[in-house]
Amino acid sequence: AAVHAFIGELAEEGRAVILITSELPEITALAARVVVMQEGRISNIFKRGTCSAETIVSAATGARKAA
Repeated sequence: AAVHAFIGELAEEGRAVILITSELPEITALAARVVVMQEGRISNIFKRGTCSAETIVSAATGARKAA
């Protein structure tokens, strides 16, 4: 929880934060932008509020190509 608060403080200061995690609740709660990779390549980029855990997993696994 302290790490999440610190990330929020940095973001509020306008600093860039790169968060690498496989924890979907963490991603949807903290990220302003989500870059999803599949097989070493970017498969999709989402802005906050435009993706769910399901769309992130779909983009990561190639199950469905998001527009």
